[in-house]
This record gives sequence, C-alpha cells and structure tokens, in this order.
Amino acid sequence: MIRLGKTDTVTKNYMRDPVIFADAFNKFLYRGKQVIRPENLTEIDAAEIAVPYGEGGAGVPEQKYRDVLKLAMTDGNTAYCILGCEGQNDVHYAMPVRNITYDAIQLTRQVSEAAKSHRREKDRSGGRTERRLSAEEYLSGFYKTDRLLPVVTLVIFFGPEKWDGPLTLKEMYAPADEAVLKYAPDYRVNLIAPEQMTDDEISEFKTSLKEVMLYIKYSRDKDRLQKTVLAEPGFRNLDRQAAEVINAATNSKLKYPQGKGTIDVCAAIEEMKMDSRQEGWQEGRQEGRTEGEMKGAVETYMEFQLPLQEAVRRIAEKFSISLEQAGKEVNKYWKS
Repeated sequence: MIRLGKTDTVTKNYMRDPVIFADAFNKFLYRGKQVIRPENLTEIDAAEIAVPYGEGGAGVPEQKYRDVLKLAMTDGNTAYCILGCEGQNDVHYAMPVRNITYDAIQLTRQVSEAAKSHRREKDRSGGRTERRLSAEEYLSGFYKTDRLLPVVTLVIFFGPEKWDGPLTLKEMYAPADEAVLKYAPDYRVNLIAPEQMTDDEISEFKTSLKEVMLYIKYSRDKDRLQKTVLAEPGFRNLDRQAAEVINAATNSKLKYPQGKGTIDVCAAIEEMKMDSRQEGWQEGRQEGRTEGEMKGAVETYMEFQLPLQEAVRRIAEKFSISLEQAGKEVNKYWKS
C-alpha cells in the first residue's frame, strides 16, 4: 500500500519532537531505559551535501535529505553521538544502501570539519601547532588523535504490514564466490516495525509512540484493535499529533474535538463507526432517523463492551435527553 504526501509530512513532524525522538532511541538502544534525554538533543541540518566522485577529479555534488537528525549531548554539553531517524510509510527495498549513504556522508562531513578546524587553529596561531605533524596528518588534514562521533540511523516503519525488504547489504548482493562475499562490505538497518514486535516490546515505549505502534499493528484486525484500545489507558487521552499519525498511516477517520489537544480514541472509533452506519441509512422522517441513530449508538456501545450505565450516560449526552429517558431507550436495544 503506497502512502505518500501528507503521511510523510505528518510522521516526520511527529518524529521531530525531541521527546518522541528520544523515546524511539531509548526503546531501541536501551530497552526503554531513559538514557537519552530530550533536553540534551540538538537538531542539526538534515540536508547533507556529498561529493563522492567525478570525472577527472571533479566533484559531483549530491544532496541527500534525512527525515530528522539530532546531536546527542552529555550533561556537560559535549556531543557524544549523532542520531538519525528515517520514518518509512512504505517498505523501501534498497534501505541498506540508502542508510549507509546517509551515514557515510555524515562521517565524511566530520572528517572535513576536523580538517577545517585544524586549518583555522593554525591560522590563529600563525601556522604553529602544539606538536610536529606527520606527513600523513598534514596531507589528510585528519590527525592521528582525531576521533569521529558514532552515527546511528533508526528506521521507523509506520505501516501495518510486515517489512519484507532486505535489512543488510549482503542480502542485496547477487550470487558470488563466498571468498568475495566474505570481504564485501555489509551494513545492517536498525528497524522498528510494529507488525514484527510483541506487545511487550511495544510497551517499552514511554510516550504516545506506544499507542501509535499498537494501533498500527492491529489496524487490520478490528476485534483485536477494539480490545487493545479498551485495555490501554493511553488511548483515553491520546495527543492530537499522535492521532494524526494514526489517521495518516492507517487511513482511519478519527475525529478531533474542537479546541482539545487530546482525544479519546475509544470514543472516536465509536463515532467513526456510527458515521459509517449513518452513511448507509436512507432519508426518512426525523423521528425515524433519530431512532436509527440511537439504535446504532447502543449497538456500538455494546460492541465496545461499555458498562450499561456508561452507555446510558452517553446516549443522554448525545441526544440531549434525560438519564431516565436515555435508560428507557437503551433498554430497547441492550442485549445481555
């Protein structure tokens, strides 16, 4: 299923939130332990410029765009790694090549920046350095004592189906002599895909990513989705941005209350189902339509296994009638 345009924008904006971004990496790297702190993340330019090769030594600029790229800092404001996140709405069958390109570009940039830093330092010191440079250091611009920040790229798949694309470079190679393949470079994709995770693994998320992943995982199984939404308290007060991701990723039609930053997903599904029923009803007298709506509402509440008194309360509120009258109406259609 191809999901383009709005879906990509919605998921990218969602993952840009430092709290969500940190949660994704804490789950993947540390099994949910809160090691990476949102306040210690600094977003950096996600547009990379590479000059990998060209005829006669001429550079060939090539621009690559990551979804989100952040610098992870220690409490002492010292950078210790670079984290990149790629949100995928569809399976990408060349993901290992795509990601190794991103990572190589970022590492190349670090080497280049190190060389520039050394040149600036020499300019400020009149060409003097604290120690004598080797010929190799002078030519490369990268000193023997220089170090690179590790780069970790995480792919988050926002689709309900199984990721069936290759996760390593070696899976993409054509058949060849084992002696050749032994020394061919490899690269592994770091992947989060809800369909391939257990509920316990998804529970290691500490933010709305948990509800987003659970909803996507069961979006094609209505009964299991219903049970999951009812069982997880987080669905009662889900932030609006997470609900937008769910809508975009699963083509759901959850409605957002005006002026509210959170939604009750259970109630939103209930309303969505009632809207679906109403679309099939023929026009008739207002009393008949109201009666049909009320019956549909009660049946929906029963499907969601709501307590009888809660169903009465919702009917009274929805149709602006007394609790007594709502009780009578509900009892017409309520089945033990």
